[in-house]
Amino acid sequence: MDPRVKERLEAHLVATGLRRTKQRETIVEAAFATDDHFNAEELLDKARKLDRTVSRATVYRTLQLLVECDLLREVDLGRDQTYYDPNFLDKPQHNHLICLDCDRVVEFEDEHSAVLHDCITRRLGFQPQMKAMRIQAHCDEYSKTGHCKFKTEREMALSQ
Repeated sequence: MDPRVKERLEAHLVATGLRRTKQRETIVEAAFATDDHFNAEELLDKARKLDRTVSRATVYRTLQLLVECDLLREVDLGRDQTYYDPNFLDKPQHNHLICLDCDRVVEFEDEHSAVLHDCITRRLGFQPQMKAMRIQAHCDEYSKTGHCKFKTEREMALSQ
């Protein structure tokens, strides 16, 4: 795990008067063991693989704590639930492309999108505090062949 995560979390815990707990540390470890986006239930499953005593309530409280100290961002991936993105320390301005066929999420950064965001907000008289872009699209592979290796891999993973 990136040492910056531990440092920022520790500073936030001290500032808010919260203590480090074994369950909280397990949840943080599970959250930052991957670059993948996850929802609360997926994080609960990951954390319980590390420590079966982790509670659902502690997962939800820890998620809110991680969002408060800017270690996780809540993202809308268009799936009617909140997802969390652990990749903002290294890529604070990234965006998301979501495949409508296989649900694959591709992160991207592009200087042109940053310029576009700035132009739009300035023209309309705003000063952006946070920027995010979500593009939903059909992947070329699925459109051309009727199947997609990511959809096949995802279906296999879900069936296990």
